Amino acid sequence: MIYVGGVPFPDDSSSSSLSSSSQGNSQLLNLMKHPLLVSSSDSFKNLKEQKVSFEECGSERTTKGRYVYLFQREYATVDPALVDFAGTDEATTCVGLVIRNRKSGMTSLAHMDSPKVVDAGISQMLSLVLDDNFETELDVHMVGGFEDIAIKHSNDGDQHAKPESYSFPLCCKLVETLQKRRESFHIQTLCILEHNTKCDAQGNTYPIFNGCLVEASTGSIFPASFDRSSRCPDEIVRRIRVSVSYEDSNWEGKLIDTYDTKTDRFVIAPCSWTIRLVHIAWNLRQLPDEEILRTCSTSPSAEGPDFINNERRVWDYLLRYPEWTKTFPRRQPRLFERTTNGDWKRC
Repeated sequence: MIYVGGVPFPDDSSSSSLSSSSQGNSQLLNLMKHPLLVSSSDSFKNLKEQKVSFEECGSERTTKGRYVYLFQREYATVDPALVDFAGTDEATTCVGLVIRNRKSGMTSLAHMDSPKVVDAGISQMLSLVLDDNFETELDVHMVGGFEDIAIKHSNDGDQHAKPESYSFPLCCKLVETLQKRRESFHIQTLCILEHNTKCDAQGNTYPIFNGCLVEASTGSIFPASFDRSSRCPDEIVRRIRVSVSYEDSNWEGKLIDTYDTKTDRFVIAPCSWTIRLVHIAWNLRQLPDEEILRTCSTSPSAEGPDFINNERRVWDYLLRYPEWTKTFPRRQPRLFERTTNGDWKRC
């Protein structure tokens, strides 16, 4: 059940005249117009974006603290006794979802990329956040997605062109799932879709923010961006796991679990890739930059400046290690533990 300002949000499911998808659309649009959430979105947009970097600056890092970073389709639940911040970025049509237990401070963050992973994904997020009963008060933040309507032209011409959006169906599914569950979800931030959209002089739309950072001890949330040094540990292998997970039935409809909450370690479970994926990587590697954007992104005009380079680094790795057993010998996970200064080391 969704709450706004401590008050239950009306549930349109009682109207038999509306289809399930229409109910989800109606609930989302009504939430987007709620005065408290409009105000909170405006306040969020006035915050300074946190730029996270682990690069050395003299003898000190430019960012201090114990971080957990998440890539697309990953999630992690963090204990404020062990972790200071959890964050994600590189979201255009994706949404960063934060669910936090008001009492214990246990905080779960996910980088949602598809309506297909929402139902099971939220259950995964709640597994270590809920208390022993369903009366837990949960604060919720959503950041990401934008007005990404693109026109898809049919072979017969423009008369059959129809709009297609990635952000809107995902946001609808998130709201629909939270509303139908029995837990109490208090929406605090809803910086999504029109609240997270800007336009250039040509009328092209872009997300205002591509990432967020949540402070585990307080639950405060900030817009954020990360550089390559802070997207760790095991960046390339984790990026590959995202691609491989779409063809792995074990991950169907689920978020990817990479972080162990109780031990404060990253456990990168083994995944395998076929020679077919290596051939695909080789073919994609030959494409010009503009074609890579059109082929590999749901929002080609809105991607960050390092998108193409990140894709090429993944393909280079696959071409260098076509046999997955070189990455996961004896099918063992890759383990990373935190050092005294907050970095990660392979163990």
